[in-house]
Amino acid sequence: MDHPVRTFCAIELPANIHQQIQKHVDRLRAAVPENHASWTRVENIHLTLKFFGNVEQNKTPLIANAATRAVLSCSPFTISIAGAGAFPKTSQARVLWIGVEDPSGKLGELQERFENECAMEGFEKEVRNFRPHLTIARLRNPKGARELAETHQSLTFKAVNLTVNELVIFRSELSSKGSRYTALSRHQLSDTL
Repeated sequence: MDHPVRTFCAIELPANIHQQIQKHVDRLRAAVPENHASWTRVENIHLTLKFFGNVEQNKTPLIANAATRAVLSCSPFTISIAGAGAFPKTSQARVLWIGVEDPSGKLGELQERFENECAMEGFEKEVRNFRPHLTIARLRNPKGARELAETHQSLTFKAVNLTVNELVIFRSELSSKGSRYTALSRHQLSDTL
């Protein structure tokens, strides 16, 4: 059977950034122990460029082809993981995130190139603007959400640089133990054609 595969494209984070996120989460959970958050497993946190949802297995190579073209003549660049916030806003928080700063604009350019390459392969373009972030928790219960979001922002997140040198196409499998991500293909950024 050709079962659909939950698929997304992301940038992986190195262990030192995962460790810093874990420290932030630990401080936040200690500061607000009575919270109703669904916390993302830190090892699963990544920077998503595009989420496809369920894709027929025979179409995942098209996504890989789009990624291969998107990284052509795109040399590695640096972004900063910094700041903390909530979607849609602090007073009605549903998602807690750690920010991503793109001073050179190269992350935005890469995401747009990938989006356009995917559209050429027949995948729908995302209608919302790209807002790079790292999701650390989802808040399904409004009770205590504002306090948690305000504390999250007040704790801040000390900036750390990340060199982007690869796009990864992932498969996501949901289970009772949480999501499990498997790399389907890796695409190195390179300044050569």
